[in-house]
Amino acid sequence: MTAENPSSDRYEFGANWASFIDNHYSAERRRAAAHKLLSFLGKDSLEGMDFLDIGSGSGLHSLAAFDAKAGRIHSFDFDPLSVRTTARLRQLAGEPSNWTVEHGDVLDFDYLDKLGTWSLVYSWGVLHHTGAMWQAIENAAGRVAPGGLLFIALYSSNVVKPSAQFWLDVKRRYNAANASQRRRMEYWYIWRFGLGQNPLRLPQLLRQIYEKKKGRGMSYMTDVRDWLGGWPMEFADDRAVVDYLKNRFDLVRISTGEACTEFLFRCTSEVKARRS
Repeated sequence: MTAENPSSDRYEFGANWASFIDNHYSAERRRAAAHKLLSFLGKDSLEGMDFLDIGSGSGLHSLAAFDAKAGRIHSFDFDPLSVRTTARLRQLAGEPSNWTVEHGDVLDFDYLDKLGTWSLVYSWGVLHHTGAMWQAIENAAGRVAPGGLLFIALYSSNVVKPSAQFWLDVKRRYNAANASQRRRMEYWYIWRFGLGQNPLRLPQLLRQIYEKKKGRGMSYMTDVRDWLGGWPMEFADDRAVVDYLKNRFDLVRISTGEACTEFLFRCTSEVKARRS
């Protein structure tokens, strides 16, 4: 998510997602996104469910929910360009009446309150970029209907290397850099972390790029730029997230070991988001 009037201390997420759709969108990626969504949920379809996409980014996963036959879909993002990009995919889907797209902020309690509750609330790689991660988690949780599902992904402090502070410093430098400096930082990242400073690892990197495409339908370079630039940024301890929600949610599934830990929770009681 990106500020409506981007500044040097906030990454232009929307431009990165627009570039992804312009250069990498395909029917194959569309199918992969739907498969990944349903696979993690353990479902064959989303029939009988509605889908709230918090921080829709490219819109690919809202489109996946549409393809999975969700009954009602609402996508919103803080970045106007992400909103327009999501709207492009809605148009590609035939502008279905059950899918709405608009500008919104997960930290705006009054906006969220108007949305009501949903049987599936989804926010992948977004809440840690708000500048107030725990409040964003709280607000997202408050949109889940009793018995509904919360599917979130957060950058994990448990696996980050060399350290969280190392990457926070990199992100600050990337956002302050000009275009050519950013490209050099991207090449540095690929050499040091993609290849491990070993050109013989190129086949492994190519396999990783392919698996990313087949997994969530994402692009390796889009994710590299998102990782280097993503600011504001916070890291979350996996156990702290589970403990934070345990009085109101059961943990259904967790996927760890990657930069983002994926959590699937089921709401066990009516949740009301608290004002900070």
